[in-house]
Amino acid sequence: MKTTRIMIAVAAIALCGSALAQQQGSAGTITGINRLTGTVAITPTQSGTVGSNAPASVPALSEQFKVKDGALLDAVHAGDRVTYTVAETGGVKTITKLDRQK
Repeated sequence: MKTTRIMIAVAAIALCGSALAQQQGSAGTITGINRLTGTVAITPTQSGTVGSNAPASVPALSEQFKVKDGALLDAVHAGDRVTYTVAETGGVKTITKLDRQK
């Protein structure tokens, strides 16, 4: 009985960990694309509120991602606003879905 509870707890932790490893519905602006290496740099859209204490002069930092399929980069260019889904496998953040906003 105790072994069953432990196995259920381990399964629940593994399920939560895999759900946290995949971010869905992130948004940002593409700041750089390297089609040779299959990477893209994206500055996430800040979700602050008006009147926050953060200084306006502090720029958001771009984050570098691998792209699951190089064809995802064909429809986007630097400066495009995008929504994207990221999966982290072995410490490498990989974009699995990339859509340009209109």
